[in-house]
Amino acid sequence: MQEPFDIELFDTVYSIFPEEKDTYTVFKEGKEYIQIIRDEGDHWLKANPETGLPLFGMDEEVNLLGKKILEAIGEGEG
Repeated sequence: MQEPFDIELFDTVYSIFPEEKDTYTVFKEGKEYIQIIRDEGDHWLKANPETGLPLFGMDEEVNLLGKKILEAIGEGEG
């Protein structure tokens, strides 16, 4: 399992905690913020906080966080 790591987006530092495959819990300003799931390619989905199931719909922040995560783990275009 991967170790937690930090990424920066728009002058904000997010702490990323890898969970199961392609699922990450994101902390913002020291508080649990969202859980995101890699869909296909560079598309990411926010998880429903109550059920953990993916919420379908475009969310630019989620996609940007996902891109930064891929760069941090060596899978992105970086």
